[in-house]
Amino acid sequence: KWNELATMGLQSASEYPMAPSITFLGAAGTVTGSKYLVCHDGHCILVDCGLFQGYKQLRLRNWQPLSVDPAQIDAVLLTHAHLDHSGYLPLLARDGFRGAVHATAATRELCGILLPDSGHLQEEDAAYLNRHGLSKHSPALPLYTRLDAQHCLRQFHTHALHRSFEPVPGWRATFSSAGHILGAASILLEVGGHRILFSGDLGRDDDLVMAPPEAPPQADTVLIESTYGDRQHPPENMVDELGAALAPVAKRGGVAVVPVFAVGRAQSVLHAINLLKERGSLPRQLPVFLDSPMAVNTTALFAHHPQEHRLSAQEVHALSHSATMVQTTEDSKALAKRHGPMVILSASGMATGGRVLHHLALYAGDHRNLIVLTGHQAPGTRGARLAAGEKSIRIHGQEVAIRAQVVQITSASAHADGDQTLAWLRRLDHAPSQVFVVHGEMAAADRLRERITHELRWPALVPEQGAVHSL
Repeated sequence: KWNELATMGLQSASEYPMAPSITFLGAAGTVTGSKYLVCHDGHCILVDCGLFQGYKQLRLRNWQPLSVDPAQIDAVLLTHAHLDHSGYLPLLARDGFRGAVHATAATRELCGILLPDSGHLQEEDAAYLNRHGLSKHSPALPLYTRLDAQHCLRQFHTHALHRSFEPVPGWRATFSSAGHILGAASILLEVGGHRILFSGDLGRDDDLVMAPPEAPPQADTVLIESTYGDRQHPPENMVDELGAALAPVAKRGGVAVVPVFAVGRAQSVLHAINLLKERGSLPRQLPVFLDSPMAVNTTALFAHHPQEHRLSAQEVHALSHSATMVQTTEDSKALAKRHGPMVILSASGMATGGRVLHHLALYAGDHRNLIVLTGHQAPGTRGARLAAGEKSIRIHGQEVAIRAQVVQITSASAHADGDQTLAWLRRLDHAPSQVFVVHGEMAAADRLRERITHELRWPALVPEQGAVHSL
């Protein structure tokens, strides 16, 4: 029966076995598309509902129907708002999901920013392809629209940390802080006498901005992320590394284009630049522009959730007032009329879309300029090709020569590394009966699996996409 379910898909609640089970619908053997379907006694909950990003083969999965009817899903639990964890929600709701989406308050606020913008960008990209005849499809269509995203936001229910609730009668869920970004949480799900812990994306104990993750609650089964499961973060700190990259380009009058993730990374880079200016490592008059409506709106949320980050009230105020906040398309285009030196922070962080593409197309061809990559670059993205030193990348159907200096900051990650992840697991009071290593490229996931098996002596495996495991 398990083979049939894995091969044919789960189509109705009557097919679900009585024992709790987990179906891995994403982030299995890859770092993206997080979706974990937990089923028991005729009910199903989806933990995370993310988009696949990166390689085209992965992105095409977003267009394929789920192996479960969305109408059969009773509820969704979100660990946090990043699109690889929440970005499929508008499509799930459009296709028939009518249940509640449970999240922390900050995650709900961030999804209110990210999801409509995601729909808008997809509409813009489809319109651009249609105008210029660049798509094989006629017409090119968005995966979902801004309106789809706005509709799904009505299904959100928010919960405080450490306060248990019942997403399904008889099932109990509890959020605990995971660091990483505002609102990020690990989730303990108790069902059928079994305690399942979803780590979500774990932050770092030494993060420049975010508070460290809390100790994990005891669990029988653990799903642990492995984004950096095969490496340790370098000893350099982000402020010094960013200063070494930006100071020379500021001196020579160039333009630094910094692709940033609108949620988390944009704010940490802004804070680092402020610290560098205070130290005198960068000129105080160096113009800095945050060209991303999502990032601008996210920056304002730091004042709403002071308990989740390390910044003082004065430092939070500086985030919004030390740089020029660029909201409108017209103001974004007007940046092209300015001369360096200047720093432009713009989404997306892997250069997969958004306004940063226009800045890259404009400035990447000049050797005086600089491109600063500040985070993980998923294989198959433009950011990964830039990091690999490719001499040209394709933007809006055109090849763009890369003559600008490209620097990848290695100390800016908001994810725990291999040692930090193991340290978090060691804080469990007792060994779990099973660990599933998820949310990592295969090399990273398998290396973390090896360390859990040999150093902790716990049973661990990397599940395959679509696999169903009984608990």
